[in-house]
Amino acid sequence: MTVDQPVLHLASSSPRRRDILTAMGVPFSHAGVDIDETPVSGEAVADMVRRVTLAKALACEQSGNFTIPILAADTAVALGERIYGKPASKEQALEMLASLSGHVHEVLTAVALLAGGQLHTATSVTQVTFREIHPDEALAYWQSGEPQGKAGAYAIQGRGGIFVTSLSGSYSGVVGLPVFETAGLLQEVGINVMSGEISAMQAGHD
Repeated sequence: MTVDQPVLHLASSSPRRRDILTAMGVPFSHAGVDIDETPVSGEAVADMVRRVTLAKALACEQSGNFTIPILAADTAVALGERIYGKPASKEQALEMLASLSGHVHEVLTAVALLAGGQLHTATSVTQVTFREIHPDEALAYWQSGEPQGKAGAYAIQGRGGIFVTSLSGSYSGVVGLPVFETAGLLQEVGINVMSGEISAMQAGHD
């Protein structure tokens, strides 16, 4: 791989996903996509994140003439049957944090890779345990600005990590892009993250 030649396009404006992909050593271009991420009534959270992720990949494909694979991802926080998206207000963020306080919730991140007209998908599921969060603490956290734009109103890689007592699954999946699953999908289309090599199958698209 060469730093100046992207081998992948990330359909996301998330700095966290960009940071993870950069740490994986994969040269990429990136741009956000605008789609409706509203859950469908009665839809299981795993189905929702997969549907939204596929929609992001397809919307990105339609927006430009890409000759490299397109990577998309979507993350959701769930407690039981309830899906926690990004808080629209302080009140909503505080209510989310109060609900998650002292409980085990799930974070699901679906990943989709669109290459050569074929879709490759994977989903990471992680159980995250929160300690009790005092209301004053939740308010101070909101005022830090970190919960804004974060599913479940927290960022595990930031100050929100102080609420987490244990985690079972993928830390990078909770951040927004599961490394294990992403590397596996890239391998399927000829991008070897560990060796830095691109197979003849992928090199033909560059």
